[in-house]
Amino acid sequence: MAAKGNPKGADANRGSIVAEQRGEPLTPAGLRGRRVLITGGLGFIGSNLAHRCLELGARVTIYDCLDPRSGGNLYNIEHIRQDVELVLGDIRDFECLRVHVAGQDIVFHCAAYTSHPNSMREPLMDVDVNCKGTLVLLEALRRDNPGARLVYLGTSTQVGRMYYRPIDELHVEFPVDIYSANKLAGEKYCLIYARAYGLPVTVIRLANVFGPRSNIKSPDFGFVNYFIGLGLQGKEIPVFGEGRQLRNITYVEDCVEALILAALSERTVGEVFFAVSDHHYAVAEVAREVARVIGGRVKFVPWPEDRRAIEVGDALISNQKLRQAVAWTARHDLTSGLLRTRDYYVKCLDRYL
Repeated sequence: MAAKGNPKGADANRGSIVAEQRGEPLTPAGLRGRRVLITGGLGFIGSNLAHRCLELGARVTIYDCLDPRSGGNLYNIEHIRQDVELVLGDIRDFECLRVHVAGQDIVFHCAAYTSHPNSMREPLMDVDVNCKGTLVLLEALRRDNPGARLVYLGTSTQVGRMYYRPIDELHVEFPVDIYSANKLAGEKYCLIYARAYGLPVTVIRLANVFGPRSNIKSPDFGFVNYFIGLGLQGKEIPVFGEGRQLRNITYVEDCVEALILAALSERTVGEVFFAVSDHHYAVAEVAREVARVIGGRVKFVPWPEDRRAIEVGDALISNQKLRQAVAWTARHDLTSGLLRTRDYYVKCLDRYL
């Protein structure tokens, strides 16, 4: 969507919108020359998004505080550092953030305190970053750049336990941990600002994203990426219980394409979408494939009590709403994604351990 009151931005994106009206698949050509701000851009998804936006001709600003508890890594932009504007700032700092929000065409809000277990141990920190930080961003946009397109990264875990399958955007939401509850609150803040103030907001909920540039040395940043890190070191890959619970697993390149397409489509304004792969895998199956493709060995271990308390069981999710809106579909399955991930880390493993 072109920024309100920005004819130049409208011209840049016209090709995508015309194609959409003809019923053709959207392309991300509308990013060329546009100004893109990525909060949390030194983290896993944010840095991959920055690389892709640059490839598509965008002018990229990364806003990140490099909190070690949130997965940021300067090496994630090692090869594009000279091509982006890097701002080391806190998402909760209104005066700093508003300066860098002004003039942007698209804002991807990737910054978050991302650990489920840590959110239970440090709930006040989690609410401060994930709730207050999101409100600070929304206020900065409302006051200084209300026409900028905002894409908020949500999470599938805010749904909680599955009451029917597949989970869709109308499924009831009963999160079981503080992180998921606060991400749910952040999503609702975005939708409130969209309806009350007309901000062009889209929410994309993600699930079990894996791939290059993730934090692979801690289980706090996704079990698939943690398994990959252990496999790269030839270590045991712990699977809690029997590992039968099913998950959608999505490769990061597919996730990034979904975010960009959603940011450029008129059809996604004011809406919530799941961007997940069609592929479902049991946790034990993921561990075995990581061991086969990358390394390590699977070990089944008893459930830790803190993890059992926030486990939701099977989570099978539909992507049909997003597929119909922007003709997006994930192109990578688990094996192909693991191969690409392995090829990335073997060249720079020391930068992530």
